[in-house]
Amino acid sequence: MAQRGRVAYLHPMTDLTADPDAPDAVFFDAVLRPHRSLPHRGFFIVMLLVAGVSFVISLGFVLLGAWPVTGFFGLDVLLLYWAFRINYRNAREHEVLRLTGDALTVDKVSIRGEHRQWRLQPFWLRVVLEEKDEDENRLYVTSHGRSVPLGTFLAPQERRTLAQALKDALGRWRADLQPRQAES
Repeated sequence: MAQRGRVAYLHPMTDLTADPDAPDAVFFDAVLRPHRSLPHRGFFIVMLLVAGVSFVISLGFVLLGAWPVTGFFGLDVLLLYWAFRINYRNAREHEVLRLTGDALTVDKVSIRGEHRQWRLQPFWLRVVLEEKDEDENRLYVTSHGRSVPLGTFLAPQERRTLAQALKDALGRWRADLQPRQAES
């Protein structure tokens, strides 16, 4: 059953019929993305409206004889376009978390498209949420002295939700480990 949040797409148990003994059984699967409230179609509409209004107003200035003002209207439209493009470029950043029977993998893609991957053994894994105050926290997963920060672009409440979902998934992973150890 999938829960869809504003930023994180959490899939606590992707395949409920999966064999928990299989190393590829998925206990947690999440894609974390920065929030962007304006889709590309909305961006196109906003830019058309801004350009149209700027053109009409600058045309009025030309008719009044103040033609140099039109360059500033064009510059405003260009700067707004540039700011939106930077914002959309930064939205390429994302993280993919996947807890399977044998590992927690964390794949991070930066805004430049650089890809990094960590593979952590879940038996020793700890989820650490450092709370500084109500509006500031940090989320890490640690194992064997290695720490990987998670969701740095998420809001504090979203990091709390993610931390709890990860802890629940680790609990399910450990619960499935207990019967396997008893059988051995």
